[in-house]
Amino acid sequence: MNTFTTPFAQLELIRQPEQNHEPLQAFDAADEYLLNHLHQQGLVADDRVLLLNDGFGALACSLAGKARVVSSGDSHLGHLALQKNLARNGLPADAVAFVPASQRAEGPFDWVLIRVPKTLALLEEQLIRLHDQLAPGARVVAGAMIKHLPRAAGELMETYIGPLQASLAVKKARLLFATPEQKAAPRSPYPSRYRLEQPPLELLNHANLFCREGLDIGTRAFLAHLPRQLGELRVADLGCGNGVLGIVYALGNSQAQLTLVDESYMAVQSAAANWRAALGERPVQIRADDGLASQPADSLDLVLCNPPFHQQQAVGDFLAWRMFQQAHAALVQGGELWIVGNRHLGYHVKLKRLFRGVEQVAATPKFVILKARK
Repeated sequence: MNTFTTPFAQLELIRQPEQNHEPLQAFDAADEYLLNHLHQQGLVADDRVLLLNDGFGALACSLAGKARVVSSGDSHLGHLALQKNLARNGLPADAVAFVPASQRAEGPFDWVLIRVPKTLALLEEQLIRLHDQLAPGARVVAGAMIKHLPRAAGELMETYIGPLQASLAVKKARLLFATPEQKAAPRSPYPSRYRLEQPPLELLNHANLFCREGLDIGTRAFLAHLPRQLGELRVADLGCGNGVLGIVYALGNSQAQLTLVDESYMAVQSAAANWRAALGERPVQIRADDGLASQPADSLDLVLCNPPFHQQQAVGDFLAWRMFQQAHAALVQGGELWIVGNRHLGYHVKLKRLFRGVEQVAATPKFVILKARK
């Protein structure tokens, strides 16, 4: 838990998912810079403020009750953090409206504060959606730590909003100010699509998906070695992305009951569209969630997973380890977790701490496919 102090509030904030001895803060200097600028410019209670990609709710909680605040982002974990941080600081749950990135936030907005996301395609889609959503005289300001602020972010703001001005650096953070101007309605390049040859599938991918333009090489390696058990198995695709692992498995096992889970709203949106295209009205559960946190214990026979090794800009295996723990809890005795991972990550060592049997199913020069039995 960290204390975040700005002219608007003093808050105690946590990240999601929580971990003991959390090494990272739930905010950074770019959040502070954005709020200081907003305070200097003046904010009135009637202003409508749109927050984009407010990681763990630092901006939203600071402004709750100070204006009409809408927060929009693609992270279910970020949404959970917002809810918990509002409650932790005695703020009403309805003080901030949340809109998943799979939907469009409806304006008009007087202020738009943007935390520049890691995936610039997400930023582009968000800027495109601002068309006709800005009030007269609206101000659009983006903030980021300089090391995470590519030139292309400013170019996108200039393309879709208007002339750009950059601030001086403060505490290694920078702000970008875009002056809205009249522009023709833009045409979004998202979602994108690519084709899979075997099995023959066309996969739709919304803006924030990993490897949006083509199948990533880890998943490609995994598809060649998916388990081939048949029957009425209960199967989860954990961290499903566009749903390709679960969909391909389901195509090979007509009796399997599938659950597709991801913390990205755009991933879940993509997976749902791809499932319908490939499997029609076949029953399935597809949801945005904190991994398998809400999955009942002993309710799955098989979990498929290509785990992430980063959360926003932070790199590490914390999320993967947590997913392994969740899978272990959700699997029946004798159930299996199958994963693909980079060789150098050494997932087999961690899996042996949880599962009674861990085998290497296959390997490429870069990846290993592992099977862990509960």
